Amino acid sequence: MASRKDKTAYDALLRDARALTDDLDLTREENYSLEEILAEYGGGRERKILDDVERQVAGEALPEAEAPAAGSDPGRSPERGPKPAEDREATPFRVPEAAEPGPGSEPASEVRSESAGSKVRLFRRPGEEEPEKLKKAESPFPPPPQPISMEEVVQRTVAAVMEEGEPELLPERKRRRGLFSRKPLEDTEAIYTPKPEDEEPEEDEAEVIGPEPDLEDVAAAHRQAYQRRKAPLGWAFFLSLIPIALHAAEDRGFTIPFWSTDALIRSGAELGILLLVMLLCRSVLAKGFRLLARKRFSGELMLSLSALVSFADGVSRFFLPGRSDADGYAAVACLGLAVALWGCVRESRGWYDTCRTAGLTENPPYLVTDTPQGACKQKGSLPGFYTAAAKDDLPLLWCTAILPVILVGTAVFAGLSSFGRGRGQDFLLSWSAILAAAASFALPLSFPLPFSSLARHLQRSGCAVAGWFGAERISAKRAMILTDADLFPPGSIRLNGIKVYGTALPDAVSYAAALARSSGSGLGRLFDGLVRSEGGTTLTTQDFSFYEEGGWAGTIRGESVLLGSASFLRKMDVRLPASLNLKTGLFLSVDRELAAVFAVKYHAVENVDWALRMLRRSRITPILASRDINITPALLQRKFQRKVKVQYPPLATRLALSEQEDGKGLPRALLLREGLLPYAETVTGSRRLCSAARRSTALGLLSSAAGTLLAYYLCMQQSFSLMGPVTMLVFLLLWLLPALLLTARAGRG
Repeated sequence: MASRKDKTAYDALLRDARALTDDLDLTREENYSLEEILAEYGGGRERKILDDVERQVAGEALPEAEAPAAGSDPGRSPERGPKPAEDREATPFRVPEAAEPGPGSEPASEVRSESAGSKVRLFRRPGEEEPEKLKKAESPFPPPPQPISMEEVVQRTVAAVMEEGEPELLPERKRRRGLFSRKPLEDTEAIYTPKPEDEEPEEDEAEVIGPEPDLEDVAAAHRQAYQRRKAPLGWAFFLSLIPIALHAAEDRGFTIPFWSTDALIRSGAELGILLLVMLLCRSVLAKGFRLLARKRFSGELMLSLSALVSFADGVSRFFLPGRSDADGYAAVACLGLAVALWGCVRESRGWYDTCRTAGLTENPPYLVTDTPQGACKQKGSLPGFYTAAAKDDLPLLWCTAILPVILVGTAVFAGLSSFGRGRGQDFLLSWSAILAAAASFALPLSFPLPFSSLARHLQRSGCAVAGWFGAERISAKRAMILTDADLFPPGSIRLNGIKVYGTALPDAVSYAAALARSSGSGLGRLFDGLVRSEGGTTLTTQDFSFYEEGGWAGTIRGESVLLGSASFLRKMDVRLPASLNLKTGLFLSVDRELAAVFAVKYHAVENVDWALRMLRRSRITPILASRDINITPALLQRKFQRKVKVQYPPLATRLALSEQEDGKGLPRALLLREGLLPYAETVTGSRRLCSAARRSTALGLLSSAAGTLLAYYLCMQQSFSLMGPVTMLVFLLLWLLPALLLTARAGRG
C-alpha cells in the first residue's frame, strides 16, 4: 500500500467523486495504491479494449454509441468532444477478476495489460472455435518489428531492378590517380583465334601490299646496276690513290718534279683527277640527288657536295690571287666518292641475291612473319615481299634527320672563319675543309655492307630477307616460335616398342593414332604409319581435349580414351604397373583401364643442335609451342645441351602459338628449305644486320659532328697545315674502321 504522503495529491479529486455519488459512503476511507489509480484513470484505452474483447468472445455486438469512430480517441465523444472533468461520471475502481470457468469450458488465452499489471483470462464454450486473433495470443498493442532475412532483401532488390530498368544502386566513384600512380592491371590474355580464310585483310595490311613487279625482272635490273657500277670501281680507287700518294711522299720530304715546285700545276692535276673520278662515280651523284628529290638526305649526297665544293675551291685558286697557299681537299673528295661507289656496288649485289632467291618460285614453301610474340614461320606467300623490301632503311632516315643540320653548320662555320676574319677569299677553302671532315666515309657503307654480306649468306642457304624493314620486324622481339617439326623433324621420332594389356594390337594402335592425329603433333605421322603396318583402322575422335598435365582425351566408338604420360594417367585414376618407368613413353587407357604402352624414342638432329647454339649466341629466345606432350625443356636439355634455354608458356598459349603456323601473315623473309637451321640463320642474321647498321650509322654521324667542330676550330686559327689532305684522310679512315669491323660480322653464321 502507498503511504499517506503519496495519496495527498488525489484528495481533491476524491472529494469531487464522493459528492457526485450519493449512494457511496463518503465517510469510509479506503487506501488506494498508485497502480490502482493509474489503472482507473490512466488506463482507459486499455480497459476499453479489454471490454470489447470480452464482448466479442461472448458473441455480443458492440453498441453503436460505444463503437469508436475512425481517428477518434476512446476517451472523447465524437459529437461533443472530450468531457470536462466535472461532468464525468465517476465509477468505482475495481480490479478485473478472473471469470469463473463454467462446466466443460476451456481457457482460451491470456491478454496481459502492461500498464495495469493484470491478466484477463477468457473462456470459450465447448464446440466453439477459437477466434483467429486469439489463436496467436496477439497483444492489442502494435506488434514488435520482425527481422527480415537476406533472401527477402535480395528478392526485393531484384524486383526493384526489373521494374525500374536496372537503376544504379551504388555508383562507383571515379578513382583519382596520383602523379606517380600506376594504372590498375587488367587481364588481357586471350587465346589466339585464327582468322577465316575468306576474311578480308585489315586496312593497314591492304595499304602495305600494292602492285608489285615480277621479282625476276627486279633481280635482272639490280644485276645490270651491279655490273654497271662495278666496272669503274677499280679505276676510281686507282685514280683516287694517285694524289694521296703524291701528298704522302711530299710530306715525307720527297721532292716531286712539277708537283712540289708549282702550286698551280698541283691544283690543276688534282682538279683533273677529281673530274675523272666524278665521271666514274656518277652513279653516286645520281643516287644522292635522286634521294634528295624524294626528300631524303643520304651520305652519298654529303660526299657529292664535298666533291663539288672542293672542285669549286680548286678552280677559284686560279682566279683569286689572295687565296691562301694551303692545298685543297680534292684528294679527300676523290677517295670519298670511290668509297661511296663501293657501297653502291655492294648494295646492288645484295638486292640481286635477295630478289634472285625470292624469284625462284611463285609459291615458296615457308615465310617468316612478325607476330606480337616474335618471329613465326608460316606457309609460303610471295605478295608483299617486294613492298616491304622497297621501304627506306633506318640509316637513311637518321641521315635525313641529322645531315641537313650538319651541312648548314659547315656553311655557317665557313663564313665565320673566313668573312668573320676578314678573309672572304678563303671561304671556299674553309668550306671544303669543314665539309670534307663532315662527309663521313662510314655513312654510305652502314647499310649496304652488312646487307650484302647477309644476302649472300642467306642465298646459299635458300633464304631471303625483305631488306631493312623485313629484318627489323622479325628480329625486334628477339624471340622465335618453335614447333614440334622444327625441333624434331620427320624421321627423328621412332617407336621403340609396344606392350598391350587386354586389348588387341590393331585396336590399341587405332585408338592412339586417332588421338595423336587430332592433337596435331608430330606423333600423328608416326602412329599413322603404325596403323598401316599393323592393320588398324582410321577412327575419328569426338570431344577431343588437351590437358595441362600432359595428355589427351577423347571419345572413340563411345568409349572414353586417354593417351599421355604416366603421371597424367595416374591423376586420371588409371591404375598402372609399378615396374613401368618410361620418360618418353605414351600410355593408352580405354574406359579408365590401361590398354597399351608405347615406347617413343626422340633422336637429336645435328642441324637442330647447331641452330639452338646459334640462337643462344645471338641472345634470341626460342618459344616452345609444342603439342607433343613429351617435348619439354627437360627433354631438350637431355637431347641437345644443358645450356639450352627455351620459354615454355602454359598450354593455352602453346596451342595458340602453334596455330599461328597456319596463318597468313605478310612475308618479311622467305625460306626455301626445310629445317630449323635456315629459319634460325634468317632471324639471327637479321638481328646482326640491324645491330651493325645502327652502330655504324651512329659512328658515322658522330664522326661528322666531331669533324665539323674540329675543322671549324682549325679554320678559325688559320691552321690549314695541321689538317692537310693526308691528315684529313687518316681522321676519316680511323672512323671508318669500326664500321667495317661491325659490318663484317653480319654475314657470319
